[in-house]
Amino acid sequence: MNISAIAGSSAATADSIHGAGPGQLMPDAEGRHWLQHAGQRLAVVPTRGGAVAAWQWLPPQGAPLDLWRPWDGSDDLYRQASFAMVPWSNRIAQGGFEVAGRFHAMHPNREGEPYPIHGDGWLQPWQLRQTGPGEIEMTLHSGGFGGSPYRFSARQGLRLREGGLDQWVEVRHEGAEPLPYGLGLHPWFMRAADTRIHAAVKGVWLSGADPIPTGRSAVLPPDWNLPAGMPAHGSFIDNAFHGWDGVATVRWPSWGLQVQLRQIEPAVQGDGHCLVYRPPHGEAFCLEPITHPIDAFHLPGQEGLRLLERGGSMRLSVAWNVLPDGV
Repeated sequence: MNISAIAGSSAATADSIHGAGPGQLMPDAEGRHWLQHAGQRLAVVPTRGGAVAAWQWLPPQGAPLDLWRPWDGSDDLYRQASFAMVPWSNRIAQGGFEVAGRFHAMHPNREGEPYPIHGDGWLQPWQLRQTGPGEIEMTLHSGGFGGSPYRFSARQGLRLREGGLDQWVEVRHEGAEPLPYGLGLHPWFMRAADTRIHAAVKGVWLSGADPIPTGRSAVLPPDWNLPAGMPAHGSFIDNAFHGWDGVATVRWPSWGLQVQLRQIEPAVQGDGHCLVYRPPHGEAFCLEPITHPIDAFHLPGQEGLRLLERGGSMRLSVAWNVLPDGV
């Protein structure tokens, strides 16, 4: 598929598919709320972890093109197109973590996983409202979900605009005791035979038999070379990369298309983190902007985490820019 007129493809699209205006977005039979704006379609399922169910590019001719793997309707929350990770991302080892001399127990929250993973926002229903043409906001109030010590409120926003999608997630600590927080986004990108991933990083966190880090390395395995551009197919990766400059690109040369990720907040200048999940099989892979490495709770200084007092907040915001390949 050759996308040759990306920048001009949005003029004829409607502002929304369901709903007459702000606050009136209605679900379809599967519970998806659809927006159409700026040459794109977006579906969210607030009752299923505030997840994105589809993000599609609308070329001037032809069918919508899925950029993220669309939800297949299954009950497995990992089959969504994308979800926010709040109040922390990836895994916590050792049964929990310690703050100021007090141990906080954490429990596994996904079948087959020995560790709690991705926080608990993705496991709870969110509230949705449409805030403008091509714009939505979802909110969550969480109080000790599943025995977690975390009590927080969260918001996430998605905005379709000319040339791409803006996305953000914000968390506010509501508990009495300070706790460490982190955020992340977990999109599943479609992968074709020639899909490649580019990101300027300085190294990778290596792991043992499980994804818990064993050490930081500046030497990248041969087919893990993100700065040079690595294939979306290859050896198994479920690792965080360090020293990221906040910019990454997913390329589909056979489609004539690329998506560029730019992290806006928190600003990083060669000290950021991103994660790649590249399974050996399947139609999708993950490129995740994250604020901290895997199991940062047990790394020196709890790297990348923010210790929030009651009322304290943090935010992760990114821009996903859709461009012709080669730009």
